[in-house]
Amino acid sequence: MTKVTILVDVQNVYYTSREAYGRNFDYNAFWRQVTAGRTVVKAIAYAIDRKDEKQRQFQNILRAIGFEVKLKPFIQRADGSAKGDWDVGITLDAIEYGQHSDVLVLASGDGDFALLADKLTSRYQTEVEVYGVEGLTAQALVKAASRFIAIDDVLLLPA
Repeated sequence: MTKVTILVDVQNVYYTSREAYGRNFDYNAFWRQVTAGRTVVKAIAYAIDRKDEKQRQFQNILRAIGFEVKLKPFIQRADGSAKGDWDVGITLDAIEYGQHSDVLVLASGDGDFALLADKLTSRYQTEVEVYGVEGLTAQALVKAASRFIAIDDVLLLPA
C-alpha cells in the first residue's frame, strides 16, 4: 500500500475556506479522501492555542479522526499584531516523515512551502499533494506540487 504523511496548516485552511466559501473545512471528508487505499505514516494538524474551550473541543475532534495535534501559543504583540505560524515546524516534520512516505499531503495555500515540495520530490522522490483553496493558494506552491487538489464543496461542511 502507498505510505502517506498528512500535514495540515489549520490556520491557513480555516481562513482561506472561510474567505472563499464562508464555510468550514470538513476534516472527516478530507481524512477519508487522503487515506483511501493508503497506510498513514504520520498525520499532524498544526494549530494556534488561544486557550479557548471551543478550540479545545475542535482539537479533540482532530485527535479522534487520527491527527496528532501540535499547538503553539497565540502571541499578541504590543502593537496589536499577532504571531503564530508553523512554517518551520511543518517543514521539519515534512522532511522527517516525507522521506519515509510515498506521498506527502500538505493542506495549505502558503507559497513558502513551494521550496519544500521541490525538495521532497527531487531529493526523496516523494509525491506532494497540495490541498488548498483555488485562487487563494500561491501559484508557486501549485506549480511545485505533484498534484493540486482544490478545496471545494466536497471538502467543506454544510453552511
